[in-house]
Amino acid sequence: MSRSCLAVILAAGDSTRMKSSMSKVLHPIAGRPMIAHVMAAVASTGVTEAALVVGRDADGVARAGAVEGVSVEAFLQTERRGTGHAVLAAKDAIARGYDDILVAYGDVPLVTSAPFAEARERLAAGADVVVIGFHTDKPTGYGRLLVENGELTAIREEKDATEEERKVTWCNSGLMAIDGRKALSLLESIANHNAKGEYYLTDVVEIARARGGKVVAVDAPETEVAGCNNRAELAVLERLWQERRRHELMVSGVSMIAPETVFLSYDTQIGQDALIEPNVVFGPGVTIDSGAVIHAFSHIEGAHVSGGATVGPFARLRPGADLATSSKVGNFCEVKNARIDEGAKVNHLTYIGDAFVGAHANIGAGTITCNYDGVNKHETRIGANAFIGSNSSLVAPVAIGDGAYVASGSVITENVPSDALALGRARQEVKPERAKILRERALAFKAAKKARKEPGH
Repeated sequence: MSRSCLAVILAAGDSTRMKSSMSKVLHPIAGRPMIAHVMAAVASTGVTEAALVVGRDADGVARAGAVEGVSVEAFLQTERRGTGHAVLAAKDAIARGYDDILVAYGDVPLVTSAPFAEARERLAAGADVVVIGFHTDKPTGYGRLLVENGELTAIREEKDATEEERKVTWCNSGLMAIDGRKALSLLESIANHNAKGEYYLTDVVEIARARGGKVVAVDAPETEVAGCNNRAELAVLERLWQERRRHELMVSGVSMIAPETVFLSYDTQIGQDALIEPNVVFGPGVTIDSGAVIHAFSHIEGAHVSGGATVGPFARLRPGADLATSSKVGNFCEVKNARIDEGAKVNHLTYIGDAFVGAHANIGAGTITCNYDGVNKHETRIGANAFIGSNSSLVAPVAIGDGAYVASGSVITENVPSDALALGRARQEVKPERAKILRERALAFKAAKKARKEPGH
């Protein structure tokens, strides 16, 4: 769409009902602040400029609202005098002159670009004001959209509605689009002649109509325009977001055995024919390629898993983990900032951090890369086809050559050449009968201790 557009995002809520020390719009859905979800939705309609109306945590909200391709300017709302007054906090931006003005709220994280795009199309077709509504079977508490002959005649608050009007199930979401050439005049004409003495944005409907303007309403799914006021509603929005994203992935070819137990982040990418078993959690920054398998109870963040690779069960991939084709990270393993090359196996009970594991290498159970010296992190490099025996500790910086063997139970502090065998453990000694002597000594000590506690001793 070639029309210019300014999005005004109201994000000055003080989190009273959230019972929180930070702004409501900074609370995350799918690992991303609510305000960032809203900004992404308006940006995808072609908006290139946005005005954030902020209050509490103003700097943090402005940072969270930054989105690529959109110039964002923050405006501080110092008083709370209604939604109309809040929009006018961005008066300087509105006055610059745009074709379209979108008004949205920072606590509506499930909204998509579709209702905004439709509202802008209606503005382009000649409407002065476009209200975004939703249908619900539980309209109590919402303002009703009253429509005649295809035009919106009023938004009637429930306390002012007649019995017949209360039967209307098309309700006001609060989202709106206004003709940018008329927006400032309409907004400045809102009065506060009401019991609360506040300036209501919804009054622009009647003001525009009184001037002969055209006002219409468009529809959005109820879940898309649901707002958030407290922690319980935050949890509901998280559930709805997860359900929507899981469905999108499954219809695109991802298999989930128990989708309701899989939790995704806003940027999780999973390819076709990947299999996700139950109880898997994805943090931000994860890409799972086609054909990978993520077994149950795994936690993955900031990682890439290539096709044919398997993870888990009970595995943890931390930021920087990069699993190549057909590699394996098995049960109760943790990988951080490490490349596991093609066909390599990190089977069980192992920590690999700040490392490179070469193609087809085998890492035995209980292996640890000792990457931290208390001050700095150091790298471990394990060559292709190397074999690391169980319960080995590789003290970085250290390199194990291609095809090398490290004997089980070794502590390796020096580089191991290719095809060499390294043993770094104390020599075993066997002392006959010593176990029996130690056991008898321990039993005698226990009996003497018990006797000292008995009466008469």
